Amino acid sequence: MVYFTADMHFGHRAIINMQSLPFESVEEMNRVLLQNFNSVVHKDDTVYILGDICHHMKIEDADELIRKMNGKKYLIIGNHDKKYDPRLFEDMRDFMKVSVDGCNFALMHYPMLSWPKKSSGGYQLHGHIHARMEYNEANRAEGIRRYDVGVDANNFFPVSVKQIKDFFGAQMSVDDNNFI
Repeated sequence: MVYFTADMHFGHRAIINMQSLPFESVEEMNRVLLQNFNSVVHKDDTVYILGDICHHMKIEDADELIRKMNGKKYLIIGNHDKKYDPRLFEDMRDFMKVSVDGCNFALMHYPMLSWPKKSSGGYQLHGHIHARMEYNEANRAEGIRRYDVGVDANNFFPVSVKQIKDFFGAQMSVDDNNFI
């Protein structure tokens, strides 16, 4: 299975108040986010992390936490990411294009106004803005296939390709693998 997530901000005490998160402490937030991540992402799954894994953590502590995260991890670098141990990831980039289950995804930490394959059914997945689900719903209502995969917008869990396709009601043509 393939998953996407962003903006966990492990170790960032101030984010709790800044974003009105439902956690009493940074320790609780770290525990719940790691537990939620590992309850969804399994050892052989692939997960694209669209930035801001940790903030205000020593690099050694951040690397140790990332080691505890399940799955084959790809990092799309965010503005708060440090120089994590590159061996913890399959790849690390600022931008990535992937095709999964016949869907094209443009992955970046930041939201984009335009992206590869936008006019032919492609999706742009991002984090950074700490939106709530209403943002994703507004994009869908306007016919924009841009989705904030950050934990704030997704009940503090990663989201799967299937969830994103179902959210947008994507239907594929069997003949040409294009959206109709």
